[in-house]
Amino acid sequence: MNGMKPNLHDMGYEPTDLHVTVSELMVATADQSDEMLDRAITDVLKTLRDRLNMDVVFCSEFVDGQRVFRQVATSGVRATIEVGGSDELEQSWCQRVVDGRLPRYMADARADPVASALLDQLPFPIGTHISTPIVLKSGEVYGTLCSFSFSPHDNPNPDDLRTLEMTAKLAALRLEGRNVMPAPRDVPDWDLKPK
Repeated sequence: MNGMKPNLHDMGYEPTDLHVTVSELMVATADQSDEMLDRAITDVLKTLRDRLNMDVVFCSEFVDGQRVFRQVATSGVRATIEVGGSDELEQSWCQRVVDGRLPRYMADARADPVASALLDQLPFPIGTHISTPIVLKSGEVYGTLCSFSFSPHDNPNPDDLRTLEMTAKLAALRLEGRNVMPAPRDVPDWDLKPK
């Protein structure tokens, strides 16, 4: 390609394609501060919420037996969860998805016997539910990327799970970038001489 950067249009992607939008937002912030990264992830969540037609999309972290909501995008229609909120990890839908007790994609949570039994314990309804773990390079589960609507979607799209999985992988890369060790301040004073 003559050293030129490939054009996404030439590869069959349109600028409105959700995968392109998410990738551009995540890659654009690769070298930014934590605050800018948090803002970018929140922007990605808002984009996902709008494009997947969900009421809530959030990124959680698993910390000391708790599920902590790190970034949240809601439709604002009703109170649900907020940034900084937490609850017991073992009782969460997120942990159940990670360990396989709940499927990652549910077109209608009421149709799943396990999820259906859990719905009565929530202060808000869940219709369509999609969730995937955010797994770091070490294999450690950071948390989850989850989305849900209050009512089941009329035309559910199982491909939405792939979109969430791709976004979770990009988020893991960005989160790992935060943990990079800074360069040492003192460089050894080696006196190198040719033989």
